[in-house]
Amino acid sequence: MNIRIAPRPTPETSRDQALILGFDEVGIADIPLVGGKNASLGEMIQHLVPLGVNVPNGFATTAYAYRYFVQQAGIEAQLRQIFADLDVEDVDNLRQRGRQARSLILHTPFPKDLELAISTAYCQLCEQYGVGNAASEGQASKEQERLQAYHYNVDVAVRSSATAEDLPDASFAGQQETYLNVHGVKQVLESCHKCFASIFTDRAISYRTLKGFDHFQVALSVGVQKMVRSDLAASGVMFSIDTETGFKNAALVTAAYGLGENVVQGAVNPDEFLVFKPTLLDGFRPILSKHLGSKEIKMVYDLGGSKLTKNIAVPEADRTKFAVNDDEILTLASWACIIEDHYSQVRGMDTPMDIEWAKDGQTGVLFIVQARPETVQSQKVANRLSAYRMTVDTLPTPFIEGRAVGDRIGQGAARVIASVQGIKEFQAGEVLVTNRTDPDWEPIMKKASAIVTNQGGRTCHAAIIAREMGIPAIVGCSTATEVLKTGQNITVSCAEGETGQVYPGLIPFVVEETALDELPPTRTQILMNVGNPDEAFGLAAIPCDGVGLARLEFIIANQIKTHPLALLKYDELTDVEAKLAIAQLTANYAYKPDFFVDKLAQGVGMIAAAFYPNPVIVRMSDFKSNEYANLIGGRQFEPTEENPMIGWRGASRYYDPNYRQAYALECQALKRVRDEMGLRNLIPMIPFCRTPEEGQQVLKEMSQHGLKRGENGLQVYVMCEVPSNVVLAEEFAEVFDGFSIGSNDLTQLTLGLDRDSALVAHIFDERNAAVKKLVRQVIAVAKAKERKIGICGQAPSDYPEFAQFLVEEGIDSISLNPDTVLKTRLAIAQVEDQSTGVVQN
Repeated sequence: MNIRIAPRPTPETSRDQALILGFDEVGIADIPLVGGKNASLGEMIQHLVPLGVNVPNGFATTAYAYRYFVQQAGIEAQLRQIFADLDVEDVDNLRQRGRQARSLILHTPFPKDLELAISTAYCQLCEQYGVGNAASEGQASKEQERLQAYHYNVDVAVRSSATAEDLPDASFAGQQETYLNVHGVKQVLESCHKCFASIFTDRAISYRTLKGFDHFQVALSVGVQKMVRSDLAASGVMFSIDTETGFKNAALVTAAYGLGENVVQGAVNPDEFLVFKPTLLDGFRPILSKHLGSKEIKMVYDLGGSKLTKNIAVPEADRTKFAVNDDEILTLASWACIIEDHYSQVRGMDTPMDIEWAKDGQTGVLFIVQARPETVQSQKVANRLSAYRMTVDTLPTPFIEGRAVGDRIGQGAARVIASVQGIKEFQAGEVLVTNRTDPDWEPIMKKASAIVTNQGGRTCHAAIIAREMGIPAIVGCSTATEVLKTGQNITVSCAEGETGQVYPGLIPFVVEETALDELPPTRTQILMNVGNPDEAFGLAAIPCDGVGLARLEFIIANQIKTHPLALLKYDELTDVEAKLAIAQLTANYAYKPDFFVDKLAQGVGMIAAAFYPNPVIVRMSDFKSNEYANLIGGRQFEPTEENPMIGWRGASRYYDPNYRQAYALECQALKRVRDEMGLRNLIPMIPFCRTPEEGQQVLKEMSQHGLKRGENGLQVYVMCEVPSNVVLAEEFAEVFDGFSIGSNDLTQLTLGLDRDSALVAHIFDERNAAVKKLVRQVIAVAKAKERKIGICGQAPSDYPEFAQFLVEEGIDSISLNPDTVLKTRLAIAQVEDQSTGVVQN
């Protein structure tokens, strides 16, 4: 193809009438000129590349170029005629109108000057990236000869960028087309033409109608950007905010092999990582969680084939490895922080970002290829808390589970649809069940009560649209279309943490709304009991002063599942089934105890990060011997005790030769949270410590494993749950920095009863005079010794008069279950007001 040179712009040429603008010529203020996507790329190239963020260069056709094309061809009247009787609720009508509009544009040639401008800009991009070899110089038109002598074949991505996309309140994600691995002038021109036509895809027409945009006021720009060879490496999406809870201090990074379209479209279940932003910026390495995705396919260049790209299977060995390493995760997260900070400054308000990244397999270099404002969590009302809760005592066994999107519950009859051709069958209020979605599904997605997909992660198309529409969705279920049947009544719950559950039947639920802007301050610190790390970010939205009790037992039982000694002494295990189960759990670990440390550190880190910088008191493991025995491989290492409740538990294990190796793993995990993640707000707490001497032995064990009291501000608390803790409170105060009253154990040991025995259950009462006398006594000693004292038992939640008693005695903090925090705060504020007449901050 012969290439002509476009005339250079004259000083009089207005940018508003330019057909082409380089990315380095535009910024975020130029959305009307080049659309959100291209304006953002220009903004980053101008302002963030100097800060170390890598962004591939390129150019954009302008919105004026699109309007110029429509005007020169005289097709606007025809387009308006096509849409005169548009009905987006009628799928056939929508498809017919969209098909007619696209066909009209595709069969209308580009004006010659537009074609020339695109060709020239592409050739200049080829020269920038060094593609081609100049041939002979000489004779008259040296510039023309030089251009024609080049083999212009640089690979580019050609992406649509509408002037109404990537706005803070509307994403328009995937509404128009993208073409990857585009080579040569001819392919670039064809791809740009197809992008122009894609302004009238069915999904774009439907979405604009839903959002109230005029079809003829929106113009389309096309971005042509140098490809990153992520087909030879990895790519993904990241958010500078937790997408499900709106927790602002975490960056979510997803990664899969190959080109990024599979992650965006939900065709693959990617790896997912959460990084804590505040301590990352302080130089720590706070990777809070690492979730391995299945990554079954990857999109690569179709070299020598008839298509631009193709999907191929990922080798099994690569599926079981993370697609990026820790250094790359942290680099990407730090870039997310830089991008978010810049856009927040530009807009004068917090602006969480939705970002696409890619790793070049030829150079190993990471790049940012797109960035746009996040459009869901950033639009939520900040002073109101909504909580969905099922109201049955016992939930049925779920049909299937996957990654929860949002925190809502939806229910209805399932409608299993194999492909987009079947969307006409869908009825409003049904639960959409399919393999995955793309923008062509959006006309029915808005009618769904919930969405369930086999494929996809938390940044896939189904997840993005479900969040934006406020619909609960569970993605990455693998076998949803096989397990669930059309017409089956199901309940889709995203209200139980990171894992979403699909239950049989229509389970009753309630939505609890709480206003947060009129909560009174209290002198007494209101802390929260938190066990499940998956719920921590969501719970952090409840106003409180930190965590008074984070139990390691939940993480060990639900995420690790294995007895620590079974990992340390794996080769000595005699239980064949246990050995097989451990081998499967730890398949990616050469040294099996590292599995315990990793999972425990990530679980604790999630909780500590959620409430940072407020204190998070983490009680070290307090399983009884019978509970330890129920862990995988546990029976070989546990004794049979007549009364485990007062047997080998808590502190007495930590220095015992038969368990101290296992306790070392706990210490290593907590040290990692404090020293590697930088979460110095974590305070270890020792349970069931019977004597001050035992406390000293435990501190010695901790010190040997890097947890030295006083070093890097480390405090260590003790549970006050044995009468000796009260009787010898002065001595315990010399060993520990604070007390937390465990009212359950203290009550049963003071009254000499087994709280699990129905025969004496009627005697169990924390309000008993003997119990209150001990509580009063230990509070007084703690105050005298200038030690912190709080309570983490159930009594203050159940009995307002007991909470009043604690406040009157001057307790420093009360830790409550999440569902009682707000009502107890109100009660305590009233007690304090009555007691003093003044509420102190």
